Amino acid sequence: MRTIIWALAAATSLIPVAALAQSNVEGRVGKLESEMRAVQRKVFPGGAGQYLQPEISRPDTPQAAGGSPATSAVADLTSRVTALEQQMAGMTDQIEQTGYKVRQLQDQFDAYKRSTDARLAGLASTPALATTPASTPLGEDEAAAGATTRPTRTPPRGTATPRPVATPATVVDTAEDSAPATGAKVDKPATGDTPEDEYLYGYRLWAAKQYPQAEAQLKKVVATYPKHRRASYAQNLLGRSYLDEGKPSLASMAFYDNYKKMPDGERAPDSLYYLAQALMKLNKPADACKVYGELTDVYGSKVSGQMKADVEKGRTAAKCK
Repeated sequence: MRTIIWALAAATSLIPVAALAQSNVEGRVGKLESEMRAVQRKVFPGGAGQYLQPEISRPDTPQAAGGSPATSAVADLTSRVTALEQQMAGMTDQIEQTGYKVRQLQDQFDAYKRSTDARLAGLASTPALATTPASTPLGEDEAAAGATTRPTRTPPRGTATPRPVATPATVVDTAEDSAPATGAKVDKPATGDTPEDEYLYGYRLWAAKQYPQAEAQLKKVVATYPKHRRASYAQNLLGRSYLDEGKPSLASMAFYDNYKKMPDGERAPDSLYYLAQALMKLNKPADACKVYGELTDVYGSKVSGQMKADVEKGRTAAKCK
């Protein structure tokens, strides 16, 4: 009799322990299920039925209250917890792998962006037609570039050429595209039209092949009269002076500045043409092809037939596709 009483007491003492274990497992299950839903909402924003279903779900029918061992419910909950923990570990691993792939893609994109930016900066420094002009001078040795000859062409004459000045103190002016003539002394026009006189003086210095003096005078015209129609002429002629002097790098920047800053100027198309010529002197035929394309796209309907023919010759020489 005493033995039976002790057995009943032992069995009775196990009941709260089993109930407590079951309650703890239920708490773990609820917490894991809550965390799983939070992770799934992050992985599948918006839901729309994309949540992963647990491998072990709560049975639809209630467990039989009597006749089953007290440890069966605990074992079932433990299995559910184990399954949820495995799912959580798998999903965490997937998230980490996805994050790693995203970082790899970001690194590849950053490397591509740096490479593209460097290439565009290189094109701008030649300068090709980038969004901004080169901020640093080109690295070519101008002394080794050798003398250059002007293309045998007649650029379009969008406006009337300067008229001869009928005064004894001046020489007769010619069009910008005539062959330069040498001369030890260059007279400065004095017609009363100061911007015109300043430009013509720079032109005559260039025609006399006094390139450093011509370049200084032409820069002065552009800086002093940036809104005058002759500013486009002066900037273009500045580039031609550099080109004739054997400085294609400086010439390319002067031509590019004329197109960039004064795209509506009367000599902007000419500057694009000569920019391509300067790039060919710099052994950059691919960039020259881009410039020819820009010239055709922007000024195709405005250039003369002669310039179109010259552009086609230039494209052939550069082997443009």
